Amino acid sequence: MNAPVRHIIHNNNFWLSPCKCIFWEEEETLILSDLHLGKTGHFRKHGIAVPQAVFIEDLQRLVEQLIHFRARKVIAVGDLFHSRANKEMDLFLKWRRDLPELEFILVRGNHDILNQEWYNNASIQVKEGIYSIGNFSFVHDPEEVPEAMLPGGFIFSGHLHPGISLYGSAKQSLRFPCYYFSDTQAILPAFSKFSGLAMIKKTKEETVYAIVNDVLVKIK
Repeated sequence: MNAPVRHIIHNNNFWLSPCKCIFWEEEETLILSDLHLGKTGHFRKHGIAVPQAVFIEDLQRLVEQLIHFRARKVIAVGDLFHSRANKEMDLFLKWRRDLPELEFILVRGNHDILNQEWYNNASIQVKEGIYSIGNFSFVHDPEEVPEAMLPGGFIFSGHLHPGISLYGSAKQSLRFPCYYFSDTQAILPAFSKFSGLAMIKKTKEETVYAIVNDVLVKIK
């Protein structure tokens, strides 16, 4: 894996990984969003031939990040799963049972529609709305953050699958997933490789890191 980049927020160290997740050093916590596990199985069930290798690759990448950062906890900022249970969910459940010591928190997203018993069996703590640790809060959809919460605090969210266009000298352009930061919030890229992009435009006050060929590039 290429080197992560440190981003300091309120004197806490957040390591941005080119693998689309953030390691919060002080809390030994991996933060990620929009895994959409089971999405490829959902498409195959409806007659669209998406290979299961996409799901396996995403899950393997998650394991690699946990090992690399030695994370003790995961906070998934919504859309951990894509839809109702399918065979890919069974593979995740087996993986989860192999790591019983890993604390796993899910801030529910609009796609997280499994019943509570399933989450209980997977030892996943489900949080509704906004989940907070000190001055840091986590919510799936950034538009659901009340303005009153922003002064003095910081919000992590997902949902949008942010991307940015980079332009070459001949006016050609390419699109890449990215991390977006303002003074009060961060929007994470979708962890799943089987996701689209919602293009953003950076202002001078914002910080954006594009993920280009598994390397983080800070956009000026």
